[in-house]
Amino acid sequence: MRLQDKVAIITGAGSGMGRTAAAFFAAEGARIVVADYDAAGAEETVRQVRAAGGRAVVARVDVSNEADARAMTEAAMDSFGRLDCLYNNAGVMPEADHSVTDTDVATWDRVMAVNVRGVFLGCKYAIPRMAEAGTGSIINVSSFVALLGCSVPQDAYTASKGAVLAMTRSLAVQFGPRGVRTNAILPGPIETPLLMDWLVKDEEARRIRLARNPTGRFGKPEEVVNLAIYLASDESRWTNGAAMVVDGGISVNYF
Repeated sequence: MRLQDKVAIITGAGSGMGRTAAAFFAAEGARIVVADYDAAGAEETVRQVRAAGGRAVVARVDVSNEADARAMTEAAMDSFGRLDCLYNNAGVMPEADHSVTDTDVATWDRVMAVNVRGVFLGCKYAIPRMAEAGTGSIINVSSFVALLGCSVPQDAYTASKGAVLAMTRSLAVQFGPRGVRTNAILPGPIETPLLMDWLVKDEEARRIRLARNPTGRFGKPEEVVNLAIYLASDESRWTNGAAMVVDGGISVNYF
């Protein structure tokens, strides 16, 4: 197994891509801290992992809250005695997020709190534990929109994912010498409830996004999670500071 005996915190693991990650990581031998604001969703993920023979515990977490972020790392240490991977998967993408000219401040602040402060706080408490052990992997979910502009803007989300990418590079330089690798995954549109609930309501938005993708489809959660497994594993021990785009070719398509 590629993650045998490793311990991973996965944020936003109560649903969507985070739940898929918990299942896949556990199948590869990892022990999981299922961190999510939705306690019921987190409990269901843990139930599924355990039913498949894996080991997992719940951490009810608001990733933007410092006390919760500290408790999330403590849950890993208390339950499993170590921490090998922090998978910063949690994020929000509100419908009210548009251009800077018509996005309200409350929406902007909410996106930044979850998508940027959440990554900062998770790393703040996880990295020292990893550095003490001399090994660890931070996996930050950014987005392909951190690399290119969009004519259908979500400027708070875009700015937040750009910040995550910049933070990833800084952490890679700071903590690589202490054995802690930090990398970013930059997905394109993925079939998760976060995206699909919105696009199903707006057929034109769906059409525009699919037209830009050479593969003609949205990505599957497992197509991102499989890359995360590589980054969590010892196979990626010389991969540090990377920005790995998984978007079906959107970001290389010009027409």
